[in-house]
Amino acid sequence: MASALATLCGQAVGAGQFNMLGVYLQRSWIITGVASLLLTPVFVFTSPILKLLRQDKDISHLAGKYAIWIIPQMFAYALNFPMQKFLQSQSKVWFMAIISMGGLAIHVLLNWILVVKGGHGLFGAAIAGNISWWLLDIAQLIYIISGYFPEAWTGFSCLAFKSLTKFVKLSLASAVMVCLELWYFTAVILMVGGLKNATVAVDAISICLGLQLWTLTVAFGFTSSTRLAVSVQDKIE
Repeated sequence: MASALATLCGQAVGAGQFNMLGVYLQRSWIITGVASLLLTPVFVFTSPILKLLRQDKDISHLAGKYAIWIIPQMFAYALNFPMQKFLQSQSKVWFMAIISMGGLAIHVLLNWILVVKGGHGLFGAAIAGNISWWLLDIAQLIYIISGYFPEAWTGFSCLAFKSLTKFVKLSLASAVMVCLELWYFTAVILMVGGLKNATVAVDAISICLGLQLWTLTVAFGFTSSTRLAVSVQDKIE
């Protein structure tokens, strides 16, 4: 749902309308926040949904518990991705990289403490992820509202609630495109879950798909920068 913000922010920068960046950011927060609320029941009822799809009972049970534990992460995503687009459109990528590296270091440390040393398993991994993502959000939010963007961020505005319908339509179109790209991997895991000895099969395919997604992030990074460069080309020239 936040993908549309990349286009709008890039166009605003290209047109020199920096004052609209903060408004677009807040509109995206509203939309992604509402979307997260609507998706919360899916996380809460993950276990029965997976069982309905004829997945292994043990896997469904653990997945359901983990999905509930990571609900705070979903709301962290809702705040984080719009801020990423806001910063990317103004070429603040090095700050984002530094914050991300710090977040990664904290995430690894928390997983070592909670999972390896504490032995809390999936619960520890979920808590580590929740803390890491919210720390990223807090760091980015402080940077945005601390006066580094006097033109782009002028405070919270009621304009964020205007033209939400058009913004939602554009966001939905972007969301459908991204979801169709990523749901392929989910569909593969669900199909593998129907095999015999599903636990081993799901573990294996999850590791393989995880490695594949790691490599795809490089391509996603280049495509994001290309789209941004096209949007702000007029301003650069």
